[in-house]
Amino acid sequence: MIPIGSIVNALAIIGGSLIGCWLQSRFPERIRAIVFQGLGLCVLLIGIQMALKVENILIVIFSILLGGITGELARLDTLFERLGNRFKKIIGSKNAKFTDGLITASLIYCIGAMAIIGALEEGIRGDTTVLLTKSILDGFASVALAASYGSGVLFSFIPVLIYQGAMTFGAGYFQQYFSELMISQVTACGGLLIIGIAINLLELKEIKLANLLPALGYVVVLTLCFG
Repeated sequence: MIPIGSIVNALAIIGGSLIGCWLQSRFPERIRAIVFQGLGLCVLLIGIQMALKVENILIVIFSILLGGITGELARLDTLFERLGNRFKKIIGSKNAKFTDGLITASLIYCIGAMAIIGALEEGIRGDTTVLLTKSILDGFASVALAASYGSGVLFSFIPVLIYQGAMTFGAGYFQQYFSELMISQVTACGGLLIIGIAINLLELKEIKLANLLPALGYVVVLTLCFG
């Protein structure tokens, strides 16, 4: 089965990012600054909406704490930075925000109910409606993100394609684990990470989001065990 929905989603991200990169070079610095701040406020709202879907707050709290400790011990931020810089060197980009844009966009596009439900719906029923709707939303988001971060956002189509495509191919297997409770818990945990993105965008505090990524694995395991 070809994951049509994920492919369309990836193409929408590429198209939106190209438009955003084109706009970025035409924005004066003061316009880029206000776009960055406006984007931060919008991302904050998205994160809050997602976080409020929590069903068991204790599981999410422990997932964030355990994930942060694991990520810090593994130095995931350093690892992702090295990988991002290596990839940046391969494609010859000189964008200082390349890695930040790649990680930020990947988190926003991959975390949430639409990515999970859409991939499962396509894999089980062949229904691409949710992913096509997500593609429209991600395409518009890519314009704003790429106008702020630059070319790194464009390459977020790679983790989106891999993540959603794998979910579509393994839909029959994953379905048994992704109950409504599980989707709510993963979405809520992801919402907290997206709030962290907003805090970084607004320059309120630098949060090492890469080191918090293991929280998404912990929330799945803890929800399976105690949910």
